[in-house]
Amino acid sequence: MESIFVSLLTVAPEAMDISIGSLLSKASPVVQGVLVVLVLMSLASWYIIAYKWLYLRRAQAESGTFLETFWQSKRLDEIYQTSEHLKYSPVSQVFRAGYVELTKLKSGSPGDTMHGQMGDLESIERALRRAQNTEQIHLESMVGFLATTASSAPFVGLFGTVWGIMASFISIAREGDASLLTVAPGIAEALIATAIGLVAAIPAVVAYNWAMTRMRVLEADMENFGNDFLNIVKRHFFK
Repeated sequence: MESIFVSLLTVAPEAMDISIGSLLSKASPVVQGVLVVLVLMSLASWYIIAYKWLYLRRAQAESGTFLETFWQSKRLDEIYQTSEHLKYSPVSQVFRAGYVELTKLKSGSPGDTMHGQMGDLESIERALRRAQNTEQIHLESMVGFLATTASSAPFVGLFGTVWGIMASFISIAREGDASLLTVAPGIAEALIATAIGLVAAIPAVVAYNWAMTRMRVLEADMENFGNDFLNIVKRHFFK
């Protein structure tokens, strides 16, 4: 009995070493590859989250400053000079595109007929629309990766889970032993893969929803400002 007890003391610590570090070092290449992919996706997501948080926050603040300046000022050239210092504001960029197009038309030979005026207005409207589309694409850049991470990371982790469980069953069949020491490492690997998949996905989906909400506000501001600017141009420049 004493020899058996001594044998258990010498074997059990190594056999029961299922710490996270030990499991990761002893995991199969497939599971390790899954974990590497998930960690890279998580790191990339956090970089995008930090960048977009700073960028959208500044874009919204500068857009508010620009709109306040626009409605308080009565000279478009002064507003244009102010917009040069608000490059993060998508609304100011829409204004700059419309102002440049308006300047080109007024410095050239604008149409005196109704048809010519309508053509000039359409040119300004197209310039505003192009600027809105450009700024919208810029706002949405990299956000798609957050959606990809949110939707795919759990499935990548699930793949690691399935592989870990499959490895446990293979170990049982090979050793003919269904004890906890046989199945625990594979199951633990599977749970780690699932956990990291969720760790990567949850912040990504939360950040994606937050970013989309902020971007919708900025896109609505651009749309409303474009319509207001076009109406002002109609009243003051194309009577």
